[in-house]
Amino acid sequence: MKITFVAFFFLFAFKFSFSTPSLSSTCSDFSTDTIHFPGETHFANVRQLTFGGDNAEAYFSFDGKYLIFQKTNTKEGILCDQIWMGKIPENENEVFQPKLVSTGTGRTTCAYFFPDGKHVLYGSTHLGGTQCPPTPDRSKYGNKYIWPIYEDFDIFKVDTNGRITKQLTKTKGYDAEATLSPKGDKIVFTSMRDGDLELYTMDLDGKKVKRITHSLGYDGGAWFSPDGNKIIWRASRPKTEAEIAEYQSLLKENLVAPTQMEVWIADADGSNAHSITNLKQANWAPNFTPDGKKVLFCSNHEYKRGFPFNMYLVDLNGDNIEKISRDKGFDAFPMFSPDGKKIVFCSNRNNGGTRDTNIFIADWIE
Repeated sequence: MKITFVAFFFLFAFKFSFSTPSLSSTCSDFSTDTIHFPGETHFANVRQLTFGGDNAEAYFSFDGKYLIFQKTNTKEGILCDQIWMGKIPENENEVFQPKLVSTGTGRTTCAYFFPDGKHVLYGSTHLGGTQCPPTPDRSKYGNKYIWPIYEDFDIFKVDTNGRITKQLTKTKGYDAEATLSPKGDKIVFTSMRDGDLELYTMDLDGKKVKRITHSLGYDGGAWFSPDGNKIIWRASRPKTEAEIAEYQSLLKENLVAPTQMEVWIADADGSNAHSITNLKQANWAPNFTPDGKKVLFCSNHEYKRGFPFNMYLVDLNGDNIEKISRDKGFDAFPMFSPDGKKIVFCSNRNNGGTRDTNIFIADWIE
């Protein structure tokens, strides 16, 4: 669910009159470079793939040749997120030319490739209406940052031409945030079907649904480890009476406040669940490194005002946190290519002082 955190950053940016500097892009000169910042030693040959709008949650196909992502761009008539896919350029002369694979109606989120490379899944509200669903009036909640959990979200399997081949969820309430195991046997997703935002697994055909988290609070954005034996996700855990009351009150209105989350890890069946960060604020968008020994995640924990968001590496036990991105705005949604040679992420860098979030790809340097 991308737009939530991009908007979260800009809520604070507006409040503190922060703006992303408009700088030229000169890869050989870090003093004016907004593509590749000083200190980003793990990145090489950084390339910007999209130019304008909100582009995020860009994820590799199983063969590493394509990206699937969600995009909003009002200038192009895309009023809320739709799903696009495109072939990754193989040389500097090739242009990234994505195509629409969602219906173009409702709001969509969290797309992911199937292992066959011929199908993708995503969450969509289009069965509930063709228009973009309304955003909440935050003034009713003290201008707190909140996001909607649309009841009409269900998960769909489509071919790469956009033809829906199967509706994978049909329960009342929110079903979204799905990814697939590298084993090609399970889908993990977030659902409200039991009254709280919990993680579930199901087979690739939508059958054998199993709930795998059982604690009060939001559980979402889950990924399998490269061997398929573990999962990593973002979670909130309200503890005080006031926190629990606020969480449950918002949830009754299909809302959630995502400003306090930590990264959690568990076995793939949900057992042995525990947090691996305790950094406060918003720690989210976790993903495993290709060897399964570390986790990439996004966080604003270094900044009391809630921004910037940068990307970090951490051991599975929570030790040895390393900052890997240096944008003064928003860096998030990192994913390694299957061979571990490239990383894709989404960032406000090089946006000419606008609020645009774009997709970047780079060679990964150990």
